[in-house]
Amino acid sequence: MRLTKTITMLLASMMLAMMVSASTSQPAPILPNPVLYLTGQEFYTTGGKNWIRYQYDVLNKDAYPAELFAAAPALPPCGANTKSSRTWVDILDQRGKRLYGFCAISKPEDLGNIWFAMEDGVIPPSYVYIEMTDRQTNTKYKSNLADTTL
Repeated sequence: MRLTKTITMLLASMMLAMMVSASTSQPAPILPNPVLYLTGQEFYTTGGKNWIRYQYDVLNKDAYPAELFAAAPALPPCGANTKSSRTWVDILDQRGKRLYGFCAISKPEDLGNIWFAMEDGVIPPSYVYIEMTDRQTNTKYKSNLADTTL
């Protein structure tokens, strides 16, 4: 009788634990990797130097929820920006060298205006890609390689 009571209590405890964990832990939605493409080049001058800005868009930016880019003051700041976004975007060359980054993208539509610049006369890498890092879940989304020439 005592064994039956112990087994019943154990089974009831396990079922309760499973119900609580099932209702409180929802897996993060599976999101696609970004599809990066070059939209243009902009020539400009600043600081007495000529530069070329390589402009990019993410084709499937609408697949990312707005909360991915919400201000995240509880996470480490980006320099002096204490309200930087939850997800940071880095632009890297084909070998993985970081060229530029964005830590204050506030909505998925902002992925349509990402860029890096190089001084005029400097040969750009042949290809670049982006890594979007969701700092809340420590999840990375890596894009395809995109050209630097039209």
